[in-house]
Amino acid sequence: MNKMEAEFSNLVKAFRKRHMGKGPREIRTTFCNHWAICEMEGNLSPVEKFIASGSEGRHVLRTARTEMVKEMYRNHPPVEMEELLGAKFLELYLDIDLEKDFGMSIFVFDQNIQNKFASK
Repeated sequence: MNKMEAEFSNLVKAFRKRHMGKGPREIRTTFCNHWAICEMEGNLSPVEKFIASGSEGRHVLRTARTEMVKEMYRNHPPVEMEELLGAKFLELYLDIDLEKDFGMSIFVFDQNIQNKFASK
């Protein structure tokens, strides 16, 4: 992870903490073309882990951790990320494995950020 990818990871963590009350314990970001791909571990709070222990709870939690997070980014555009990268945020794709407490988020931007911030 280069310096810009590390800074992006910090922004993702801060954004989630500000809007969800808790950010992931660890984030690794990789820039690939127009994408910032974030691997996230330690996403769930103790209460969420308890909720995920039942099948109905898993369904509710999965919806919260996917669809509601997408909605959060639509309602609160990640201006800090756009400023850091000098690129406009377009879309977010994400998924989470509740049992492993591992999530992936793919942020799509309007420019090739990989070329822009490639390690020299």
